Amino acid sequence: MNAAQIRSAERALSVGTWLIVMGAMLYSILTVTPLAADHTPAEWAWTAPILPLVTDAAVVIVVRLDAVLARLGGHGGRWPIVLRWMTGCMTLALNVADSALNRDLVGVAVHAVAPLLLIVTAETGLAYRRAIAVAVNELEQRQQAQREAREQAMTERRETAARLAREEREHTALLAREQREHEARLIHEQAEREERARREEREHTMAREQADRAERERTEREREQQQRERERREREQAARREQERAALLTAGPAAEKVPEERARATVLAAFEAGLPLRAAADLCGWSVGWVSARYQELREQDPAREYESVEVAA
Repeated sequence: MNAAQIRSAERALSVGTWLIVMGAMLYSILTVTPLAADHTPAEWAWTAPILPLVTDAAVVIVVRLDAVLARLGGHGGRWPIVLRWMTGCMTLALNVADSALNRDLVGVAVHAVAPLLLIVTAETGLAYRRAIAVAVNELEQRQQAQREAREQAMTERRETAARLAREEREHTALLAREQREHEARLIHEQAEREERARREEREHTMAREQADRAERERTEREREQQQRERERREREQAARREQERAALLTAGPAAEKVPEERARATVLAAFEAGLPLRAAADLCGWSVGWVSARYQELREQDPAREYESVEVAA
């Protein structure tokens, strides 16, 4: 029998015991209450159910505590036995008292069934629980012995494996040490070769960097020279444009139409100077409408000039 079967048997015993206890308590209350009421003053007749309840409550306490002690493998001594038999006898006496007083032997036998069943069930349940506790204890001891045997076997296997592993590690360590010494010599030789190669590479790199730096400096000087030359040309072009515009604006009114290319240059100079349409038309000799159209084109090309031109003209 395994632990699951033992627990199942213990649950069946517990359920059956409590069913019998509850049934006996209910039967005892229904049987004893009329007897107690007949022998109690009328004004206290309502207390009649208390007697069977108190008696049966003692039975419940005994059954419950016996179950706990049996499960723990303990023994409560003689007083639990006295209480168990005293409550059983009281329950039996109270249940058969009415039939006995009326000399009804059949009634005595009928009313004695529940109390006797309760007494015997309590004793039998206690014996079963103690037997179950012993069986559980023996099962646990066997399982503990089996666990200890397995642990001992595992310990021996681990010790053997550890010894073999230690010997293997020592042999491996010896081989590894020899291998490391050989590899160390190879690494040292390789390191020397690599160091020479790195030194040569650094020297080559430094030479290349110096050459690159010299090339960059030369390129930067050339770029700066080109930038200065470009700025000089821009300044010269700007100066020429200023001179040309000044020449166009100071030429005075034209006696006749100047060529269109010169007229457009004059209108552009007048537009940039913020001169009115009439002044620009006088300078180039073209009509005000034509000059107005050129001004409009220039305004569309540079809208910001429109406000500036208006301000200057004003």
